[in-house]
Amino acid sequence: MVIAVNCRLLLKNKLEGIGWFTYQTLQRITHDHPEHRFIFIFDRPYDPSFIFSDNITPVIAGPPTRHPVLWFFWLEFVIPRILLKYKADVFFSPDGFLSLRTKVRSIPVIHDISFAHRPKDLPFLVRTYYNFFFPRFARKAYRICTVSLFSQKDIIKTYGIARPIIRVVYNGVNEAYKPIADKEIREVRNQYSEGLPYFLYVGSLHARKNVDNLLEGYRQFTDRTGLQVNMVLVGTRMWTSPNPLLGKEGAGGSGGNVVYTGRLEPAELHRVMGGALALTFVPWYEGFGIPVVEAMASGVPVLTSDVTSLPEVGGNAVIYANPGSVDDIAKGMERLATDDELRYRLIVNGLERNKMFTWDKTARKVWLSIDTVLKALRDYPGR
Repeated sequence: MVIAVNCRLLLKNKLEGIGWFTYQTLQRITHDHPEHRFIFIFDRPYDPSFIFSDNITPVIAGPPTRHPVLWFFWLEFVIPRILLKYKADVFFSPDGFLSLRTKVRSIPVIHDISFAHRPKDLPFLVRTYYNFFFPRFARKAYRICTVSLFSQKDIIKTYGIARPIIRVVYNGVNEAYKPIADKEIREVRNQYSEGLPYFLYVGSLHARKNVDNLLEGYRQFTDRTGLQVNMVLVGTRMWTSPNPLLGKEGAGGSGGNVVYTGRLEPAELHRVMGGALALTFVPWYEGFGIPVVEAMASGVPVLTSDVTSLPEVGGNAVIYANPGSVDDIAKGMERLATDDELRYRLIVNGLERNKMFTWDKTARKVWLSIDTVLKALRDYPGR
C-alpha cells in the first residue's frame, strides 16, 4: 500500500524535537516494511540522507511552509493534489498538521496542545491557526499518536476525542547520550564553564520554558550557598519571545555565571549534557520533555517541573520543583549540588528508567497505528 508522509520538518542540520521524532521513526519504519511504498513529501529541496530505503519516493512540493498562510495553502491545496496523484492509502503527519480537503485516512502525531492553554506564548497568527485548525485536525484523524498519557488525556478533555483512537508513543532517546569519562567531563567543563561544574538548561528560550524563573532560581542558589557552579544555557530564541538573558549574562549571583552557547550540534550537545552537574529544566508545560530522558541516559541528575507530563516521564529518577516558585527551584539546585547520596541515587534510577524510552519502541507503536488503518482499508475498503 501507499503511505504518504509529511516530511517538511526533515531539515538538514536543523532537526529539532519533532524533526528528530520524524527522522528516528521513519528511518525504522521504512526499513522494516519494504512491502509498502512511502511517499515523502517535502516543502523544499531535501537532503539525500533522508531517503532511508529503496521503497521511498521523495516529492518536492512547495512553497516552503514558513508562515501560517503558507501552512494553510500547502495543506489544503498542495497536499490533496499529491495524495491524489500518488494514490495514497494513508497520510501520516509527524508534526500533527493535516489536510481537511482530502478523504485519505490520516494519522497525525499531536505532541501536545500547549497553545490551547498558553496561547499568548505564540505570535497572533500562529496561535490563531493552531487553535482554529488543531481541534479540526483531531476530529479529522482516523487515528492519533501522542507522546504521553498526559497529552492523551489533555487531547481527550480539550477536544472531546474518544480515547480508543489515541495511541501513546513515548519519545526515544538518541544512543549518543550516555555517561562520559571523567577526563572528558573535565575537558567539557574547561571548554564551556571555566573548569567549574555547571547546571544545564537545554531548549528554546521561550516563555513556556520558564527560563526567567530558572535564572532567578539560579541567582538565589548562588547568593544563598556561594558555591562555584555556573549555569550553561543551550538553545535559541523562538518566535517573538523576550530574551530572558538580557542583562543576565555573566551575572548569576555571588557564586557563578550564566554561559549562553546558542544552538549546539547533536554530537556536541551530548558532550555538554554528559559534563553537567545536573540538568535544570523547569518549564510550565511539556507534552513529553526530551531533555529529561537525554539527561537520564547520560548519567546526569535532573531537576524538573512537577506539572504536566514531566512526573510521568521522570518517575522516581528525578527531583521536582514548582515552576512558579523561584525558591523551590533554588532549593532543588542546592540539593543536587550538595547531596552526593541523592545524586548517586538519581543517576542509578535514571539509567534504569531510561530503558523505557527507545526509538525502536516508538517506531513500533507508530507503525501499529498505521497498520490499524491499513488493515481497516483491506478489510472494509468501502468505509
